[in-house]
Amino acid sequence: MSAPQPYTDDQDVVNYINGVRVPGSSGRKQDVFNPSAGAVARHLVMSTAQDVDAAVAAARKAAPAWADTPPVRRARILNRFLALMQQHTDALAAMITAEHGKVFTDAQGEVARGMDVIEFACGIPQLLKGGYTDQVATGIDNWTMRQPLGVVAGITPFNFPCMVPCWMFPVAIASGNTFILKPSERDPSASLLMADLLKQAGLPDGVFNVVQGDKVAVDALIEHPDVAAVSFVGSTPIAHYIHERCAHFGKRVQALGGAKNHMVIMPDADLSRAVDALVGAAYGSAGERCMAISVGVLVGSVADRIVPLLEERARSLKIKDGMNLDAEMGPVVTCQAKERIENYIEAGVQEGAELKVDGRGYKVPGHDDGFYVGGTLFDRVKPDMSIYREEIFGPVLACVRVDDFGQAVELINKHEFANGVSCFTSDGHIAREFARRIHVGMVGINVPIPVPMAWHGFGGWKRSLFGDTHAFGEEGVRFYTRQKSVMQRWPESISKGNEFVMPTV
Repeated sequence: MSAPQPYTDDQDVVNYINGVRVPGSSGRKQDVFNPSAGAVARHLVMSTAQDVDAAVAAARKAAPAWADTPPVRRARILNRFLALMQQHTDALAAMITAEHGKVFTDAQGEVARGMDVIEFACGIPQLLKGGYTDQVATGIDNWTMRQPLGVVAGITPFNFPCMVPCWMFPVAIASGNTFILKPSERDPSASLLMADLLKQAGLPDGVFNVVQGDKVAVDALIEHPDVAAVSFVGSTPIAHYIHERCAHFGKRVQALGGAKNHMVIMPDADLSRAVDALVGAAYGSAGERCMAISVGVLVGSVADRIVPLLEERARSLKIKDGMNLDAEMGPVVTCQAKERIENYIEAGVQEGAELKVDGRGYKVPGHDDGFYVGGTLFDRVKPDMSIYREEIFGPVLACVRVDDFGQAVELINKHEFANGVSCFTSDGHIAREFARRIHVGMVGINVPIPVPMAWHGFGGWKRSLFGDTHAFGEEGVRFYTRQKSVMQRWPESISKGNEFVMPTV
């Protein structure tokens, strides 16, 4: 692969409403950083409630015609959009690396997983098929259909500025809704390129809109009477807040929160493959993934064998600017994130965990001001320590030692988060029991990051998900539509006289 071209655009990042780019009206701007350099790269123009009103008005105006567009025609537009996304994968990846910091190859993978959901949404004619029963009662037929909600909104996190929006808007607009995206203010540029590509694909103006900003824009979307549903991915406190506020305003809501994902390594596991998996899952994307493995649960004798291997690998990580094709890990997203992660490392030391590899103060030559944290490894972590209980969202792996499989399952099931989990074993019975007994929404057996494919849906349990449906997949279609049941008969089959009883067969 040839060296990728870095993203260097220094123009202000603005809104996208009714098919055109327009700045927010607040007069406020926020810095957008290049995390590798630790320097401001561009500015985000913040939005007001009036900007949200304008986006909702455009979406509301476009909604009737778009809902009446045959699903196969909506799918054809998404097919063209998918082709354009494939052509612009490297440009999107470079934007993500420039504003988030994850390495370029990982950013390419993010775009690819987003395209999986677009491809799934292209099957919307099949997914929207209803059911039909002939002669449900004498002379009466009954069928169901699924219809769009109208204007819907998505609020997305910084760690996947392309993939997570693609979990939402392709399914929503394929289902006949119009959509307003509020991307993260930390890495917002990818949202505008996707908006441009949707227009090139033939999407009518107003069907897809982008409102940049912070809590002002979020609250305006939640409170707007013409927004029918809100989907959110982010931290648990914000997910809980959005879920409660949407419920207060009578909106359908899907709010995915935080995680503390465990990987159980049994004594019979293939040790080299388990180490590869755990290192990649813990330190990939600098740990800024809601499916990152942040706890290694080491069962019995495996602990003394695997910890030295993990220590060696953590020390030898290739930590560089993300545009280097051989980089394994880049910086974290902001200086505030770096400070928070390093504070957690200090807390782990103070609480008595064994710090095997310390990532604080890590410097990359030529990038002295970059937001870098080295791979960090703790051993003999206890369940009452903050580095075990709380989501760190950084390259910090905490190893907990347990005596047996039963203790491992009990440990995980007691945690308040239940997003993803993995078990590495060569024992089929252990694998089956783990999958059945664990109280977590997404489970991997010898798979370190069990992110479901586009047609299965994504979501955790407990305080990792607020709401009733998972993202994308068939549950995503159900979230963005509502069922209507129709019963029909014709005059020739209607008996004369009043009917005062409940109709029966």
